[in-house]
Amino acid sequence: MIIAIDGPAASGKGTLGKRVAAHYGLAYLDTGQLYRAVARDTLAAGDDPTDAAAALKAAQALNPQSLDDSSLRTPELGEAASLVARHPQVRETLRAYQRTFAHRTPGAVIDGRDIGTVICPDADVKLFVTATPEERARRRYLELKQNGAEVTPNEVLADIEVRDERDQNRATAPLRMAEDAVLLDTTKLDIDAAFRVAIDMIDAAMGHAGQAG
Repeated sequence: MIIAIDGPAASGKGTLGKRVAAHYGLAYLDTGQLYRAVARDTLAAGDDPTDAAAALKAAQALNPQSLDDSSLRTPELGEAASLVARHPQVRETLRAYQRTFAHRTPGAVIDGRDIGTVICPDADVKLFVTATPEERARRRYLELKQNGAEVTPNEVLADIEVRDERDQNRATAPLRMAEDAVLLDTTKLDIDAAFRVAIDMIDAAMGHAGQAG
């Protein structure tokens, strides 16, 4: 079973994806970590994330075992990841790994920006998780402050809006909701409520409504 979860930054799709994967006993992949890792390695080599050749070199040499690196969650790498993700060859290089991961037995939960549209258009279930920019910025601000980052709410909102524009309008694999995806707006939901709604949606899509738990 493949469950694709797409959505913009700070919509809650990552936390939701982990819980959904644990619920069904499936592997989980946050594809954003792949791009953050490519950005990390590009910067570590002294290169510019906007340099397609440099980003591609980092993508080709990427070690998937390094995706648990806690430094990947910094605002700086989030911004740099959005830049390397614009390069078509970088996306093509990472696509094979993502598809291989998705088709493992007994299945996987994968979240990102183009899972239901490009990576796994054949996914059994597709969710598009979103929330208002203001709510997403509030969540990201609290997360960053908890991790000791010195940011203001307005700075975080501005960053969210820039990333949304970049993700939605890039030439390759832009962020958009798949035609057969189910919309889950988490603006007024905490993670527990969002998880319950997601499970109901997935069970309904799989024809197993009422068997959650």
